[in-house]
Amino acid sequence: MADDRPVAVFDSGVGGISVLGELVRRMPTESFLYFGDSANSPYGSRSEAQVRAWTFMHTARLLDADAKAVVIACNTATGAAIGMLRRHWPEVPIIGIEPAIKPAAAAHPGGRILVMATPVTLASRKFRELLARHAGEAEFLEAPCPRLAAMVESGILDGAETEAYLRQTLRPFLGAPADAVVLGCTHYPFVRRTVARVTGTEEIYDGGAGTARETARRLAEAGLQTDAASPGTVTFLSSDPSEEHRLLCERLLAAARAGASDA
Repeated sequence: MADDRPVAVFDSGVGGISVLGELVRRMPTESFLYFGDSANSPYGSRSEAQVRAWTFMHTARLLDADAKAVVIACNTATGAAIGMLRRHWPEVPIIGIEPAIKPAAAAHPGGRILVMATPVTLASRKFRELLARHAGEAEFLEAPCPRLAAMVESGILDGAETEAYLRQTLRPFLGAPADAVVLGCTHYPFVRRTVARVTGTEEIYDGGAGTARETARRLAEAGLQTDAASPGTVTFLSSDPSEEHRLLCERLLAAARAGASDA
């Protein structure tokens, strides 16, 4: 039986729009309800307990809005809360995201792989377990980027300020070139071109496409796919209701749907 209810997508702010673009491209007839908690962003600088509380609260609200599944399109929120969410709503497909360690290591065995993420993501148990599973497959260099998500939230996506921040933050890792870069925050794909310029590599991985594939699989498995023939809708909700923020969301979704990086 077809199910035309929307798929909810949650992020700490606008970063999850990079995942939303992948979801729309893979499932163009599904409808999506996107909520970004931009008033409290970035989550990467918050305590794990606070991130867990906000993620639980907003997931409950999205399910109250009749979402048929929830995608946690935030590495920090996934690491802090995905287990708790699945235990509380075992009947609902709840899909998380994780840094693309596995595909990067598979493509560059024994290589130097730079992992850019928020401090909370890097410290989370989920990330530590992920890294441990692939230990020995490559050399993983962990690069906390505490301000980068906030810059994307402010619409600072390219130019001298972004490049200067990345060069300063990544300086300890730039002495020897990385074979690949893993973007461990959903905000970071929007500055992909600048990351490539600073690190000197075009081999850049993020978890958006994998999350979209897993979401499609879980909807099919649960019999929750729509049978609509026309394109679905995308509805934006945010804890920041300003017109400026709405325009930024639309700008980022257009870039993400086109497969672009820097908007």
